[in-house]
Amino acid sequence: MKKIFLFTSFIIFSLQTIKAQDETFTLTVEVFGLKKNTGKVFLAVFDNEGTFLKTDKEVKGMSVIIVNNKAIAQFKGLKKGDYALSLFHDKNNNNKLDTNFIGIPKEPYAFSNNATGFMGPPSFKDSKISLNADKTIAIKLN
Repeated sequence: MKKIFLFTSFIIFSLQTIKAQDETFTLTVEVFGLKKNTGKVFLAVFDNEGTFLKTDKEVKGMSVIIVNNKAIAQFKGLKKGDYALSLFHDKNNNNKLDTNFIGIPKEPYAFSNNATGFMGPPSFKDSKISLNADKTIAIKLN
């Protein structure tokens, strides 16, 4: 009887673990408005206001190539929740967002929800998207 109980418990635990692993989603991001196919697009995904736009605090990040003035990125394995994205077109392929002497970006950039800020970047709240299933979003690069 003890073996049957242990075996049943193991099966139930295994099924719950598999279900928990299935609770992740894919966020596909289609970036349009690119004027050239040179360079690449860098994207970063953040999951809370406290880390939004902080260097090395993103949940996931990647760079993608540009084809036909579009870039498509897929972020797999994201858990259900709220996320905000920032991205920029690294036109000169130097792996960084170039800015002028006072810190204003010289390369095109954008945020999820096509959010814009006043005298700075938008807030996490304005850029926030909710993810509870696989989702595709479009972002226009400025």
